[in-house]
Amino acid sequence: MTKVDADEFARIVAPYRYELSVHAYRLTGGSSDAEDALLEGMIAAWRGLAGLREQTALRAWLYRVTTNAALRLVERRGPCLLSWDSATAADPVAELGPPREDAPWVEPFRGISDPADATERREHLELAWIAALQHLPATQRAVLVLREALGYSADETASILDTTRASVNSALQRARATLAQQMPQPGDASDPDLDRAAVQTFVEAFTAGDVERVIELLAEDARFTMPPLPAWFDGRADVAAFLRTSVFATPSQVREVGVVDGHPAVLGEQLWEGEWRPGALMILHLHDGRIGWLATFVGPMCVA
Repeated sequence: MTKVDADEFARIVAPYRYELSVHAYRLTGGSSDAEDALLEGMIAAWRGLAGLREQTALRAWLYRVTTNAALRLVERRGPCLLSWDSATAADPVAELGPPREDAPWVEPFRGISDPADATERREHLELAWIAALQHLPATQRAVLVLREALGYSADETASILDTTRASVNSALQRARATLAQQMPQPGDASDPDLDRAAVQTFVEAFTAGDVERVIELLAEDARFTMPPLPAWFDGRADVAAFLRTSVFATPSQVREVGVVDGHPAVLGEQLWEGEWRPGALMILHLHDGRIGWLATFVGPMCVA
């Protein structure tokens, strides 16, 4: 291919930008890091586009430069953290402590999702899966994503990562074994009608300040996390205590914002100087109408 200007390059790669941003997010575990990796990858792609001999190889080559950029970032930064990887569960009535702004937290994906692709998102974008990937070495992470999320063959993956088929197969086997230890074992499928009803009840009760009704939705082993604050709470009793003493201590309301990382999400807003302002993104991990994990993200990241 001949050298192209910036506008022409943007037109060429436009059909691939969303899927590449998803790919970078899977590898890095953070939306901000994914944006940085994608930018670095696109700069490399623009510089090297003229050397690409076959137009049909463009997609795989874009995945190659994006993967390399994401892996370099992960190597520099280290793995992203979940709250329970960062600290032990906190006392729900104690001081929360300051946020850890320096910690690389696992973040929700900020891209615009296609509702028709809900099954794929649940399997390969949900927060628990992204978090589990953080326990894999960077190359194993890339192999697993390329093979199982994107469906590349072992030979295609080896080409993208500049390695051998045998190395790809070995990395995939080890990655699967580690992931099986990190991911919860799948249980019975959740009842979608119960889950939809629970989301509606959560929104109504939260906005009405009915903390007891919200608590009724919690599973016995419920968890509440809220990065960048390192404090998190384990079990229905402690989550309930924190809701009563802290969350509902100030006027709040929530509104549905659709699906984030494969799960229903609401935007929490607080009354500040007579105006409702966004304060937290809350992702509800539900099973048969009970909340098992209230994954809350506090601050600017929730509305960016």
